[in-house]
This record gives sequence, C-alpha cells and structure tokens, in this order.
Amino acid sequence: MATDKKQEQEMTVEERLKAVYDLQTLLSQIDKIKTIRGELPLEVKDLEDEIEGLKTRIVKFKDGIEELRKSVAGKKNEILDAKAAINKYAEQQDNVRNNKEFDFLAKEINFKNLEIELCEKRIREYTEQSDRMQADIAKAEEQLEDRNHILNEKK
Repeated sequence: MATDKKQEQEMTVEERLKAVYDLQTLLSQIDKIKTIRGELPLEVKDLEDEIEGLKTRIVKFKDGIEELRKSVAGKKNEILDAKAAINKYAEQQDNVRNNKEFDFLAKEINFKNLEIELCEKRIREYTEQSDRMQADIAKAEEQLEDRNHILNEKK
C-alpha cells in the first residue's frame, strides 16, 4: 500500500512536469504569434509605402519618356529647318557676286550640316535613354506586382 501511494505521487509529479512542459510550449507559441502580429502592421505599412514609391517612380519614368519623345520631335523639326536652310543657302550660292559671299554661304551650309549631325546624335541618345527607361518601368512594374501580391498575403 505504501508503494502504491509513492507510485501515484511519482506519476503525478511526472504528469505535472509533462503538463508544465506542454504549457510552456503553448505559451512560447502564443508569444511568437503575438510578436508576429505586432510586427505585421509595420510590415504592411512598409509594403504600402514601397508600393506608393514604385507607383511614383513608374509615373516619373513615363513622364521622362514623354519628355524625351517631345525632345526627339523637336530635334527632327530642327533637322527639317536646317535642311531647308541648306537648300536656301545652296540656291543663294548659285547667285553670288564674289568669293566672300560664296565662302560665307559654304560655311553656313557646313554649319547646318554639323547641326543636323548633332541633332541626329541627340535623337539616338534620347532613344537609348527612352529604351533604358522602358526597361526600368518593366522592372518596377514587376516589383510592384510582387509587392502587391505579398501585401495581399499579409493582409
């Protein structure tokens, strides 16, 4: 009979230890959940801010591309104006009275040809810049899509 009481007390101590261990495990899990839950609003806010930043960045890139397109159109107009001036100077060269006028018109034609080359160079640069911006927009839109997906999961 004395041994039965000892076994009951030992069993209850063992059971108590197991119960305490289970309780501690559950409390640890609850603490983890509270920690995650506490950080989640901050993560959501950070994601929302990042999404807004990406949207702003995309808009700026699109505005930059539009400005570059306008610049290209302006340079093309400059080329047309320069070609018209070259034609005008060429006609005037046919009706010159002295070498001084001829040399002046030849220099003007040469200058306009240089302007045309410069405009073509600028057009190439603007086109390359526009292409880079298009690539940046694609990359930013991909990031935006990823961030939106992550945000939806966290919400």
